[in-house]
Amino acid sequence: MSDFCLTQREGHLFLVTINRPDVMNALHPAANRALAAAFDEFAADPELWVAIITGAGDRAFSAGNDLKNQASGGDMSGQPESGFGGLTSRHDLVKPVIAAVNGVAMGGGFEIALACDLIIAAENAVFALPEPRVGLAALAGGVHRLPRQIGLKNAMGMMLTGRRVSAKEGQQLGFVNEVVPAGQAVAGAKKWAAQILECAPLSVRASKEAAMQGLGLPLEQAMGGRYAGVATMVKSQDFIEGPRAFAQKRAPNWQGK
Repeated sequence: MSDFCLTQREGHLFLVTINRPDVMNALHPAANRALAAAFDEFAADPELWVAIITGAGDRAFSAGNDLKNQASGGDMSGQPESGFGGLTSRHDLVKPVIAAVNGVAMGGGFEIALACDLIIAAENAVFALPEPRVGLAALAGGVHRLPRQIGLKNAMGMMLTGRRVSAKEGQQLGFVNEVVPAGQAVAGAKKWAAQILECAPLSVRASKEAAMQGLGLPLEQAMGGRYAGVATMVKSQDFIEGPRAFAQKRAPNWQGK
């Protein structure tokens, strides 16, 4: 894909690795473009059903925006429309993405993780939105996603102070799904991915799409909404295969169509 982004296919699973460990996987425009291209590939390929994103090395998932590159006059043009890490503004992705956080997830790095559907964190992971400490704000979704995921007061406690939060506290606050031993973030994420892959892929996508689109609506409107993914699901071969496999007491053979 790029020196800044490594990808690996394992059946229906797509592993994306931010590959700038020398700068704690901080991202400049070229790295953002590489990640955007990787997730373009994931979104377009019907054989890829679940993605995991992680950072190279054991020190950092991503330290966020490469401020040193920016301060030194590096070219900041050409940022992808899909946002920081190719994910934070990718609002139409209905396939699930898991963040395997293996160290520091600061600023934009935390925003990438918040844009994922699940966060699996190594016990040494650290999260923060420290932008106010350097005169900035977490505008790649952080100031909007964090309150929606952990409640306004908890989010304000992080955003207005820029304080660092451990993996354990992140789980207590509700944005981390599981804390695993150091060095096991990807392995832990793969266990979650395997459970997702046991389910019908179109059902998974319909569930994500309906949940995300209905999130800001009153309950009655959300439940009465029309969702393209649900319409696709009920017309699919898998919609027949699931009940048939259950009746025949065998594992379903999902086709994703």
